[in-house]
Amino acid sequence: MENFKTYIHSLTEFSDESWKLLQPALSEQVFKKNEFLLKEGTVCNALFYIEKGYCRSFYEMEGEEKNIAFFFENEIATNIESFGSGEKSAYNIVACEPLCVFSLDKKMLYRASQQAPEIETLGRKCIRRFATKQESFSNLLKIYSAKNRLHYLETNYPEMLQRVPLYQLASFLGVARETLSRIRKKNQAV
Repeated sequence: MENFKTYIHSLTEFSDESWKLLQPALSEQVFKKNEFLLKEGTVCNALFYIEKGYCRSFYEMEGEEKNIAFFFENEIATNIESFGSGEKSAYNIVACEPLCVFSLDKKMLYRASQQAPEIETLGRKCIRRFATKQESFSNLLKIYSAKNRLHYLETNYPEMLQRVPLYQLASFLGVARETLSRIRKKNQAV
């Protein structure tokens, strides 16, 4: 819980009173490896602050999983579109290892935000940080070559390269597993 408080304070000013008002919206959840936080076709009604472990979001196309994001400790995982609109999610979020999260229930978060402007600000800043990361990954895939995408991850998200299996990383980067292996070998040789 202390990590979550630190995360909140890194985003905004947050009083003890606001913390108390936030409590009804907050619950700790534990997921086993391969357990779903969100399934495609359901509505996302929570923001998940990751205390321990990591998860990924993906969709299936022609029987193949396409990874679109990975979320690690001290990050928020959610489907921002489904959370905001109330529409069904177009993808899944699944635990990649044993996962402990603090879940912020959407309805209760909105109720609490009506009582304290700090909570509304917190919610907005959580969503903004999430959206910024997603946009940087989206631009990564649109603008850079596979070699430069890998270099970006090595520089900015080294934990991803250490923890994510090669086949999932290749899917995320939009390349074949063999191509990613070749790029990594060339980079190591330099």
